[in-house]
Amino acid sequence: MVLSVLLKFIFPPAASVVIRAMSAISLLSMSNAGLMEVKGKSMQYSKLLSSNNDKARVRGKVGMIAAYTPAFLAGTFSLFIFPHGDLRFTLLRSAITTHFFKRLFEVMFVHKYSGFMEKETMVAISVSYFLYSAIMIYCQQLMLQLPEPSIDLKYIGIPIFLVGIGGNFYHHYLLSKLRSEGEKQYRIPKGGLFSLVVCPHYLFEIIGFWGISCISQTLYSISFSLGSTLYLMGRSYATRRWYHSKFEDFPKDVKAFIPFIF
Repeated sequence: MVLSVLLKFIFPPAASVVIRAMSAISLLSMSNAGLMEVKGKSMQYSKLLSSNNDKARVRGKVGMIAAYTPAFLAGTFSLFIFPHGDLRFTLLRSAITTHFFKRLFEVMFVHKYSGFMEKETMVAISVSYFLYSAIMIYCQQLMLQLPEPSIDLKYIGIPIFLVGIGGNFYHHYLLSKLRSEGEKQYRIPKGGLFSLVVCPHYLFEIIGFWGISCISQTLYSISFSLGSTLYLMGRSYATRRWYHSKFEDFPKDVKAFIPFIF
């Protein structure tokens, strides 16, 4: 019964063993990473980088460029490698390319970096996002030969995606205005949805991912979006805990990720 309802919204699972395995791996690995964030074992970058961590590091800006570039290139090259396809396939590749272009643009021109990133974290994020882009596109290419889901969500996915990247960019812009160039001191974020949640940029990032999932409507896209949601919920929880430890006047009613709820 549940499977029959689900198949109204997604393409039949790909026959590829690799795609099925990566769907499970993405969900389980990112869910576990979110749990580790809650337990205090955070991925080592940004404000949650441990000060007593002696592992090899790179500057935050360099690390983020390295993390996002492979995924952006995967999306860009797919527009030329697969010149033919239906509207859904074109929208998916365009959304993935736009998402990572925006991230690189923010790294270069919006964010202000004062910290470092562990090299292991840089590699892990880079590989994760590259695989996400490449497998998502490959999986969608396999779906071209299959009948469409009976409930078409791609036109709903487009505005959801745009709201996600727009809200994410806006809150990244607000964060960038908290500090002057070269300043390293952290401040309590204000404006936008920062009065309700400590990480609205993560919330909108997830909205963007779910928009891509609606465009794609594959098992892999849903698995990745669900795993990303669980990870960023954990990361938001850890970030809220960090703010409470650093600022005595941090508002108690500001949630981590979902306004008024979590």
